[in-house]
Amino acid sequence: MIPSQDGRDPDGPGRTGWLGAGREARRAHARAVTHQAASVLLGYPDALFFERLPLAARAVAELPKGQPRTLLLEFCEHASSTPELELAEHYVDVFDLRRRRALHMTYYTDGDTRRRGHALAEIKRVYREAGWRVHARELPDHLAVMLEFAARGDAEAGQELLVDFRSGLDLLSRSLEEHGTPYARVVDAVRHTLPAPRRADEERVRLLAQQGPPAEDVGMEPYGARPRVPLPLTDVTRRPR
Repeated sequence: MIPSQDGRDPDGPGRTGWLGAGREARRAHARAVTHQAASVLLGYPDALFFERLPLAARAVAELPKGQPRTLLLEFCEHASSTPELELAEHYVDVFDLRRRRALHMTYYTDGDTRRRGHALAEIKRVYREAGWRVHARELPDHLAVMLEFAARGDAEAGQELLVDFRSGLDLLSRSLEEHGTPYARVVDAVRHTLPAPRRADEERVRLLAQQGPPAEDVGMEPYGARPRVPLPLTDVTRRPR
């Protein structure tokens, strides 16, 4: 079959043909690279982080021109030029639950309520059905974990998770900007991979910013106590088939 010159499938209107399929494949690849790089960059800056940093920077540099590439490269430059101990101290200071700068996404939607345990179980179910497992010491709603899954696990399911928690992402972005931290660039790069927010999404962010997450310090026993320091990048691996 020979495609039409406008790149559409001649078999019917609305089909994109092989050119459109190629564009979509490139967009999907760029989205995966953005998610994978952001996952690395949102990990705790330990020895493994600095080992992965040059690899992440090279992958980001090959992205098409646009906001994700610009934002992530700016953060890579910052991280590579900041003393390791200083970056680690900054990380611990920035990602603090009490200041609404948490990397655990269910904190924004469910706070410390009974519902959060159910939300965590649902995220684990999504991972399990895709054949992925999360290290027992990690909570599945950590943003670095979600991004790793979206990049290397199930792209569609991972993207849906990120969209489901976009109100938390948007509030986290706002809080990081107000704090003046370069980590805002990493979160903003992720937000650029999502569909434009709807009016309902913007209203949820407004209410969340005003009221804060729900508070009820129960219901987390199956997942252990809430860590004082945000967990580093998880060891998320595909189960053998």
